[in-house]
Order: sequence, then structure tokens, then C-alpha cells
Amino acid sequence: MRTLFLILVLLSSFDIYAQQRPQTPDKSKLITPKADSLGITDTLGKNSKTTTGLNSEIHYSADDSIKFSIDGNIVYLYGNARISYEEMELSSSFIRLDQTRKLLFASGRKNKYSVYKGRPIIKQGSEPPVTADSLTFNFSSKRALSYGSLTEVEGGYIQASKFKKNEFDEGFFKNGIYSTCSLPEPYTHFGIHITRGIVTEKQVISGPAYLVIEHVPLPVALPFGFFPKTNKRASGLLFPTFGEDSNRGFFMRGLGWYFGINDYWDAEVRGSLYSKLSYETNLLARYRKNYKYNGGLNLSYASLRNGNGIEGTPGAKPTTSFNIQWTHSQSAEANPGTSFSANVNVGTSSYFRDTRVAGDRIEQATNNSISSGISYQKTFANNLFNFGATLRHNQDLTRRLVTLDLPTFNLGMATLNPFENKNSLGNPKWYERISVGYSMQGANSINGVREDSLFKKSTLKQFKNGIQHSVPVSMSFNVLKYFQFSSGISYGERWTLQTIRKRYDQNLPGNIRIDTIQGFKRNYNYSINGGLNTKLYGMMQFKKGNLVAIRHVMTPSFGFSYVPDFSGDNFGFYRKISGLPSTLPNDSQLNNRYSIFEQSPGGGPGQGRSASMSFAFENNVEAKVKSKSDTTSAYQKIPIIQGLTFNGNYDFTAKGYNKLSIISFGGRTAFFKQKLGISFQGSLDPYSLDSVGARQGYLFKEGRLARLASFSFSTGFNLNPSAFKRRQENLTNQQNNPNTTQQQQQDISEILRNPYGFVDFSIPWNLSASYSFFFSNNGLVKSITNNLNFNGDFSVTPKWKVSYQSGWDFRANKFSTTSLAINRDLHCWDLAFSWVPFGLYKSYSVDLRVRASILQDLKLSRRSPYSGGFY
Repeated sequence: MRTLFLILVLLSSFDIYAQQRPQTPDKSKLITPKADSLGITDTLGKNSKTTTGLNSEIHYSADDSIKFSIDGNIVYLYGNARISYEEMELSSSFIRLDQTRKLLFASGRKNKYSVYKGRPIIKQGSEPPVTADSLTFNFSSKRALSYGSLTEVEGGYIQASKFKKNEFDEGFFKNGIYSTCSLPEPYTHFGIHITRGIVTEKQVISGPAYLVIEHVPLPVALPFGFFPKTNKRASGLLFPTFGEDSNRGFFMRGLGWYFGINDYWDAEVRGSLYSKLSYETNLLARYRKNYKYNGGLNLSYASLRNGNGIEGTPGAKPTTSFNIQWTHSQSAEANPGTSFSANVNVGTSSYFRDTRVAGDRIEQATNNSISSGISYQKTFANNLFNFGATLRHNQDLTRRLVTLDLPTFNLGMATLNPFENKNSLGNPKWYERISVGYSMQGANSINGVREDSLFKKSTLKQFKNGIQHSVPVSMSFNVLKYFQFSSGISYGERWTLQTIRKRYDQNLPGNIRIDTIQGFKRNYNYSINGGLNTKLYGMMQFKKGNLVAIRHVMTPSFGFSYVPDFSGDNFGFYRKISGLPSTLPNDSQLNNRYSIFEQSPGGGPGQGRSASMSFAFENNVEAKVKSKSDTTSAYQKIPIIQGLTFNGNYDFTAKGYNKLSIISFGGRTAFFKQKLGISFQGSLDPYSLDSVGARQGYLFKEGRLARLASFSFSTGFNLNPSAFKRRQENLTNQQNNPNTTQQQQQDISEILRNPYGFVDFSIPWNLSASYSFFFSNNGLVKSITNNLNFNGDFSVTPKWKVSYQSGWDFRANKFSTTSLAINRDLHCWDLAFSWVPFGLYKSYSVDLRVRASILQDLKLSRRSPYSGGFY
């Protein structure tokens, strides 16, 4: 009965101006257009207008031809004919316009294969367009009559063999069908037949209506119906699902109420109850304003008991958890130069694990971290300055630690050339190349706090805050034609409201006590730098075979920097540990200095003088081969190694075996026409070590260049990337379409975030895999870790799809979390089976449901007894 009530209320939108789908016309009611034997073809053009006896002009056009009756009062339009009158727009294969009777007739036409095409499409004002088999419209009385109408309402379809509308905006229909299928004669049919009905502005009146499944009438009927119609969003009850959980007892999930607040807001409140005194609540609110902004807020809370709940057992005491999610995005055209966005996901670490039920996606429950971000950006002063502020949250769900940045902000100024003469001709003078910039960064953060103590007063005092200023001055010019030389001076200053003091305390671990001192302090430093870079080209050519040449491009760069010593007592940035006993060894007495800014955002200047040279060598190798395809280009370039870079530095002021740094390297490459990409990175240690791991010399003195200290690489491939990429692009375009509803945008965002968690029958198969490898060698111990992950799907038939997700942990020598899903496309129904065969989230679920969103409660579900990892 609830479903019947919803369907009759939906008839409020079923009028001559509702959106339609093409269907087979009723031949007995079609008027076949024929050219008037006395007609005159318009040879002056295919666009015209008339005002004969009407209040406004009628504009009309046609792609094929326009003909007139002998008296000129009847106009015949052929081939993509179009008419616009006041707020009405009409397009059809054929239109006849009787200016004397103020009557319009439109219909499609049969092509040479006897296929009826070009049905009339009519649009009135802001109302959605309508397609019908044929229709008539009286300009004077505003009455309309159509045959073979069909409209879609939230995934459900309403058909009527005949529909008419009078001048009072009242609609009358006959032989109506509400169905979940878009076909004129639904073959997988669930629907309600309505013999006749009336739709007015404020109410819907229905004649006899009865339920039909697979063309079999059921003894569920109403002799008549009378329903109010508010012409706005309607609030209503959200029906729950029932079942049994092995730990929490019998349940009623999802009971709630929908609030249709206005055209910009809606919300729903849901709750779940368990017989063993557990419960869950959820508030979901959505908002949207076209061309301005859209977003949603989701608040969830759960109080759960696991076990039998007997006093004295762990299950007797409930555990509480919550989750807050907020998304907000602003349209680019809403406020040029200013942007605001939010993506918040914060809550207790146990929420997703404890509230998951069988059939839910396991990615949320197995996720080890969640994060949030709220950002604001604005440019001003003719884009000279850019300001940005961000609130960040990161949460380690395994260790239950929280890191907050509330907020971080930055102010940047575009680089200026203060001595530039804009009116000068020729090459600029050396001083005109001097450029000056400015940037400011601020932070207020707290790191690694347990989530259960986050809002305590003592925790709030642990926030660290500070502001950093940076003023770079630089100049660059060419040297000897092939070299680019740059030099500059950089000044930095940092402000903070907290500094530290250290004192010796033998009763504490480490014997050092650290006190935080409140109060404003500043520190600064400056440095001088220079750089030189160029490009070197090498090529090897081949005269035989398909390989034509191999080209190597190397970009060496060298840099030099000098930083004075700011750790002297005269600066006050460093202090000695107080209370240090004189009986300690000499090395402890010598290394007892510390920076009072070491725990402040941005820190302070380094200790000691620094004069270092940095170096980097970037390499790119590509091959030139003869093209095998029949194209205009006879050759093609194939990348072999991209971005292979070695870099390090040498500090002239360092002592002992610390002058040369560890050499880092990294790069990437791709095979099989860029389908298999590989990225790698590692480090080379140039020092030899003794038995305890201390540096004792350079390896090149022993005839070895360096030791491989670490190496890692990762690869991933998609064997059907083109189809997958097209789907993602189509979804992105649909999401940016202003006509897309808010709920559709949220659904698309979820698909884009988790593309492999949804079934797409338009892609016949897809396979993606990733592999990661890590090797480390500190000179004493070597270790290797690697794992493989893969997922994909394939269509057994055009209507059956199998998808899977799994992986292999080589170190643990076992499969990672594995899931298998089977989906059946029943056209207007969906059948889904999900199975996690083993592991913590072992479960299964079976769902059979109607696709129409208005009938989302019409479903059959079976789930294994599962909750929170207990069995």
C-alpha cells in the first residue's frame, strides 16, 4: 500500500510537459502527414515567423522544407521542424500549424524501413521536455492532447495511452501504467495499472488501480484514491530491514524519517536497534545551489554490546563510537578568485570496524587511517598576492593517534623585478634581472595525541604555533652560451609563542627534563647560494634493423650554499643544558647545547657553519624505431628510462666521515606501450662500516664504489585502460553538469574515489594489479618485503558480471583480504551476491532489488550473521 501511495503521488509530475522516452505509436490514433497538393514551397528560406490572430509571435523553422496552403493560413514543416511560442518550444519530424484555427499538430514520420522516428518533443518554460507519439495544442484555449505518453520519475516510469490537459492546468489520463521498466511493454515487469485518473495542482484522484507482476494481476487493488499534492518535497517514513545478528541479537536497521526541507536542503534521520541493547543513529543532510555550491553532512553515533551482555563479561559494557563526514565544493564561477572546499572524515577508530555488516565494502573497515581537510584560497591586489588557509586532520586508526593542523596558512607574493625598466629595448641589464619574492607560513598544530584525550584541557596546551617569513633575492643569466648560472640571498625569520628549556634530572628516563616556556620569541638566519646547470646530448645510430637510434639526455646541475653559524651565545638561539653534573664524560659536556626552538613550527637555524656543494644528474634515454603502423610518421619514439636522477651533497665544514652524503637515486620507466609502468628509488652508501655499524672510511679505497643501502620499486598495470579511462572521464563530465542532482553527484564522487567497488556492465572486462618491493641493508642486517594486489571483473554474458579483489603477502606467505562478487543485470532489477571467503571479515550477502530509487525499500536481502569481527 505504501508503494501504491508513492506511485500515485508521483503522478503529480505526470503532465504533458514531463520527460518522455520513445515508444511504439498507436497506429489507430496517428495522423500521417502528407504534402498539401496545393502547397507552396518556401523558397526564401527555412526560418520565418507569424503573428496572425495570436498574442505573440510564432517562430518556426525546418531543415527539409516549409510549405504553405493556397491561402497561406496553414504551414507545413518537414524534417527537424521547430516552433517557439512564448515559453513553449516544440521540435518534431512533422508539424502542421493552422493559423486561422490557432491549432498545432505534431507527429513523427516513418522512414523507408517503416520505423517511426522524429517524435514530437515539447518544452514549456523551466519544465522538463516531453516526448509523445503525436499531440495537438490549441494556442487560444491552451488545451493539449497527446497519445502514447511516458514519463520518468526517480527511476520509475509512468505510461498513459491518452493524456489531455485543459486551460486550468488540470490533467486527465487513461490506461496508465507505473513500472520499473523503461520499455513500452515491460518484460521484467513490476507495476501498477491505473485505469484513469485526474491530476490537479493540489491533488491526485485515481480510479481503480491494481498490482501486476510479470503480467499477472494480483488481488491487491484500490477502487479509487484521493491524495493531496504539495508540489514540493514531501517528508515521509523510511522503512527498516529486519534480521538477526549472531552477537547483538535480532535487529531492526535503517528505521527513520525523510525531511524534504526545501529546494536546496533535504535530510534523513535513521536508527538501528538490537535486542541485546545495542543501537546506532545517523543524520544525513544534503544541500545544493546550482552554479554556487553543493555538499553534504553525515553524523553517525553507535553504542554497541558484543557477546551475551551478562554482568561481569566484556560484552556487558557498551562501547561507543562516532563518525562525522562533511563534503563541500564551490563552483569556480560562483566567486572568481576565491575558493572554499571541505572533505572531512573524523571519528573514533573503531566506528567502521564495529558498525560494518555483511555486504558492505571492506575497504572502510580495513583502512588504517582517515584524514580531513578544509581549505580556503583567495587572490587579491591584481593577483599579486595569494592567501590560503587549511585545517587538516590525520588519524591513525591502528594506534588511535590524532594529528591536527588548526590551521596552517600561507601568504605568497608574486616574484617582482624591482629594477626592471619596462620601456627599455634589447637585452636587460644585469641588475634588471634581480628578482625579489616574499612568503609567509603559519601553523598551529599538535602531533600524535591519543583520541580519547584530544579534548582535555591539558591536551589543548600542547598545541605548537608559529609563523615563518621568507624573503628570497635571486638573479640568473647565461654563461658561455651553454650554461645557466643563478645566485641569490635568502633571509628567513620565524616567530613562535613557545620555546623549551632543558635541565638535567637523574630521576627521569634519559635524565633530561624538558619544560615549555610560553612567550613570544623570534629567530632568523640567512644564506648565500649559487647554481650552475646545462644539458648534454648523446646519440648512437644504427643502420640495420628497426632500431634507428638511441638518444641520451643528461642534465647535470651543481649548487653551492653558505650558512653562517647562528648557535653562538650572542644570538641566544642555543643554550646549555642546566644542572649538568661536572662528573659526566667530556663528550657529554661538549654536546650539551640545544636549540630552544627545536619543538617550534619551522624550528630554528642549524648549529654550526655550513658550506656545502650539491650535485644532481638527471638522465633520460629514449629509442627511435621504425613505425609498424601505416601512418604519416615513419618513426616513433619509445621512452626507455625517464627521470633517472642521482643526487647528493658534500659539506666542506663537516668533520670526520660526514662530508659526503648518502647518494639517492630514482627514476621510472614503462613497457608494453606505457601499459606497465615501473617507478624505483634507492640510496647508495659510500662509506665502509665496522662491526658495530660506525663509519670507518670510503668504500672506493677498497675498490668498491658504494653499497646499496636501500632499493624499492612499485609497478601497476591495467589491461583495459582505455575503456576504464573513458568511464572515468564520462563520470567526471556528468558530475560537473549543473543539471546533475546532488544525490547523483555524491554517488559519482563515491565511484570516482573507489572505481573498482562498482559494477559497470558497459566494460566487458578489466584487470588491474600492483606490486611493491622494498630492500634495505644497513651494513649489518638485510631485509626484504614485497606484496602483490590485484582486482578486476569480467562479463560471463552481457548480463552476468563477476568481480574480484585479493592480494598476496609474500612475507606472511598468505592471501590478503579477498572478496568475490557476482552481479546480474535484470534490466530494471539488480541481483548481487558478495562473498568474503576467509579472514576477519568473512561474510556473504545476497540482494535482489528494484533499480528505481523511489522503490529502494522494495528488495529481498539475505546476509550472513556478522558484526564487528566476532563469530
